[in-house]
Amino acid sequence: MTLPRIVSREEWRAAREELLVREKAATRARDALNAERRRLPMVEIDEEYVFEGGDGKATLLDLFEGRQQLVVYHFMFAPEWDAGCRSCSAFLDQIGHLAHLRARGTEFAAVSRAPYTKILPFKARMGWTVPWYSSYGNDFNHDFQVSFAAGEGEEPYERPGVSCFLRDHERIFHTYSTYERGLDGLGSTTSFLDLTALGRQEEWEEPKGRASALGAPAGSSRIRYHDEYED
Repeated sequence: MTLPRIVSREEWRAAREELLVREKAATRARDALNAERRRLPMVEIDEEYVFEGGDGKATLLDLFEGRQQLVVYHFMFAPEWDAGCRSCSAFLDQIGHLAHLRARGTEFAAVSRAPYTKILPFKARMGWTVPWYSSYGNDFNHDFQVSFAAGEGEEPYERPGVSCFLRDHERIFHTYSTYERGLDGLGSTTSFLDLTALGRQEEWEEPKGRASALGAPAGSSRIRYHDEYED
């Protein structure tokens, strides 16, 4: 195993400060990229998808739970599988308390093609409480390019992804999707918000005018202990 070289505290501090300059540049570049993502156009969803969850049948609008935004994790779990994908399971294991995401008007849900009768026992085994819905029998996974039918001489396959949606009353819009390596670094509240059209809802974010989209103070000022939020 090759380990970092051993230096004095002064040499380490100088190297750290040199790296910090590049880290700050990367942060500014990330902020600029997030702003460009928020400037993306959006597409209205006309398809009437019907899912199945813990409370029975649900529409895509139901998945918002009354909130303005929705982040969907496309969890790889094909109907013929007996358990969910291991990598997708590791991804869900890192999801924090959803109260912080919901406080900024954003819901999170996992969606898989497996029937809910397969999802439910696996979810219980994993000890997860995140909302998880079955898209069995509809085209949601295919339409959002995470499930692919078999071509000639090919096997059907699945890939992980995240899709973001924005709601304007009863109208739903698709604002963003990313797949596979695009999921690297996701899992925290802010990482998901950075994918959405409204972002973190901070005053410093571009484009301006979205920090108060929910009729509340800027994002960070709303942070509470997760048991102190009023839903």
